[in-house]
Amino acid sequence: MVEPWFDANSWAWLPGTLLGVSIGLWGSLAGVLAPQGKARVIVLGLGWWLFGVSLVLLGAGLIALVNGQPYGVWYGLGMGGLIGTVVLGPILPVVRKRYREAEERRMTDGHLN
Repeated sequence: MVEPWFDANSWAWLPGTLLGVSIGLWGSLAGVLAPQGKARVIVLGLGWWLFGVSLVLLGAGLIALVNGQPYGVWYGLGMGGLIGTVVLGPILPVVRKRYREAEERRMTDGHLN
């Protein structure tokens, strides 16, 4: 048996929980700010950063699985990464589209005045 990377009974819940809460907060920011066309760089940058963190956690979970880490270690890392990747992957293009629509509205309203 390989030495566990961390005590899964104490710490396995932490990566997925932190990522999930962060994605939830990001989603609320994106839902409010994207239709208004505000804070585009921050919202999209944070979204892509969270997507990258999800991929890293997923990769770490896969590496842990291949290396024979206990269930709690690879599952604790991999499941949060998998869920984050599956959730953010399709949502990021939608958020980018909302910003594009807000910009188009702004340009159209500017020409009418």
